[in-house]
Amino acid sequence: MAVDLLLGLQWGDEGKGKIVDVLTRNYDIIARFQGGPNAGHTLEFDGIKHVLHTIPSGIFHENAINIVGNGVVIDPVIFKKEIDNLDKFNIDIPSRMFISRKAHLILPTHRLLDAASEAAKGKAKIGSTLKGIGPTYMDKTGRNGIRVGDLELDDWKEKYRALADKHEAMIRFYDVDIQYNLKELEVEFFAAIETLKSLKFIDSEEYLQQALKSEKTILAEGAQGSLLDIDFGTYPYVTSSNTTAAGACTGLGVAPGKIGEVLGIFKAYTTRVGSGPFPTELFDEVGETMGRVGNEFGATTGRKRRCGWLDLVALRYAVQVNGVTQLMMMKADVLSGFESLKVCTAYNYRGETIEHLPFNIEEQNISPIYTEMKGWDKDLTNITSESDFPEELTAYIDFIEKELEVPVKIVSVGPDRKQTIMR
Repeated sequence: MAVDLLLGLQWGDEGKGKIVDVLTRNYDIIARFQGGPNAGHTLEFDGIKHVLHTIPSGIFHENAINIVGNGVVIDPVIFKKEIDNLDKFNIDIPSRMFISRKAHLILPTHRLLDAASEAAKGKAKIGSTLKGIGPTYMDKTGRNGIRVGDLELDDWKEKYRALADKHEAMIRFYDVDIQYNLKELEVEFFAAIETLKSLKFIDSEEYLQQALKSEKTILAEGAQGSLLDIDFGTYPYVTSSNTTAAGACTGLGVAPGKIGEVLGIFKAYTTRVGSGPFPTELFDEVGETMGRVGNEFGATTGRKRRCGWLDLVALRYAVQVNGVTQLMMMKADVLSGFESLKVCTAYNYRGETIEHLPFNIEEQNISPIYTEMKGWDKDLTNITSESDFPEELTAYIDFIEKELEVPVKIVSVGPDRKQTIMR
């Protein structure tokens, strides 16, 4: 048995939550392997929209065990709110979701430190969601962090106090105007810790190894997107974890040889939230229409997403880095109504035509080279079969498959789980 892996191939927000929800019926275990509550996975079914931040997207299925892996950083306060929001759906969360003892905790002072650091950058800010993700990963790699398993130890509050005091000293060093009342924040934090402690803590790497031996089917769920990877993304405008396939191995304790299918998700166009280079970004009415029709606002922050044409140079890079075996195209319905579509197939990089992602993709170095294709008018949202696709959409998909040399197995034509076409 092998672990299948599902991840985003762009700058996040590709629609991973929906696809995990659609595919969960095929898996016994859904395991989140990296990131924190800056991720917002949106699922829609039975007329209800659900937004998850840390909880794996298989939580709505009775057949699936959901694991929050060691590579994830957990904010107990946000985690508790997620659990509370699910109360009305009568989900037996303690029996469906387990937490890795090696996952790190986001403290209230991590969030404050995040805000102080971003404020100190001024115009050079990277667009942090201010959820404390970066500072928590910094403490993890600096060997100062507090892990879920520490909550089972008698001295964990002493560890907390020492780290929080260190954070406050760092906040003072930044010398920015950050107003806060830590005692108030701690009341909410410690209450949320008690909710977290009501769940089952596991040695997740051992749990998954035994599951594989028992021939359980496992889907590893990533957050954010490949172009936000700390190593391979558009640094420094990236997240603080490895969002690519390698992150599933380190974030769950799964050996590389145990990875099976790698399912790469991308939008039929491109979006980005926050700062950073975006070669195909549109600043005209077309970009505005994409954003409006696609409801391009962050599920976690509500921030407006920047929109642009599909970038196959960046997508090809993500496919290669991750070893993608199947593609899933989201939001095809958003492109309905455009007379023509453009797809970036190469870059003009300082006067040279290149088809790979270079070290620097700032606009002063590159400009996109486009292939123009005919658009379609047909409303796709009620389509239930590939045979009903307009020929222009089929040509669009065929072009992508030829360029990337990977098959597109799923096409999403709306937010509901029913609006998913298998090919």
